[in-house]
Amino acid sequence: MDDKATAIIAGGCFWCTEAVFRDVIGVSEVESGYIGGQTDNPTYREICTGTTGHAEAIRVTFAPETISLAEILDVFMGTHDPTQLNRQGNDIGTQYRSAIFPLDDEQRREAEAAITRANAEHGGRVVTTIEGPATWYPAEDYHQEYWEGEGQRNPYCLAVIPPKLQKLRKSFAQKVK
Repeated sequence: MDDKATAIIAGGCFWCTEAVFRDVIGVSEVESGYIGGQTDNPTYREICTGTTGHAEAIRVTFAPETISLAEILDVFMGTHDPTQLNRQGNDIGTQYRSAIFPLDDEQRREAEAAITRANAEHGGRVVTTIEGPATWYPAEDYHQEYWEGEGQRNPYCLAVIPPKLQKLRKSFAQKVK
């Protein structure tokens, strides 16, 4: 078995999902980026218009012997609202959609199973999509590790990220670094 695996997920603002997954045991890297659209090499400014088709997403590198893809997807589903179509809170637009971008058939099966589990918890209201294959584009450098730097001085992040981290610690305490 490989000692590292990768998952790509989109759950609204990538600053928020990145902050959550940086605190998960077994996750070694989290990169913010863009996926699922039609523009080559999109910029943040272009993504924000909602016209490129891309989602703000994160690429999570993890140790499958420590945390499984199923557990990664359960943390994902449990730390954002998978029942909101094209939005998370005040972030509205297709760039904030809830989506999983499987890298192979096994990941696609895991994504389908995760959505089934989440639907059981949310009364069948999950709108998370399974998309791809699609090209990954890393976000600009200033978006990487945003919460650890600029984010803790950003009023938006201060309002949105701490509740997500609390949800992580409450619902997935055994998975928190």
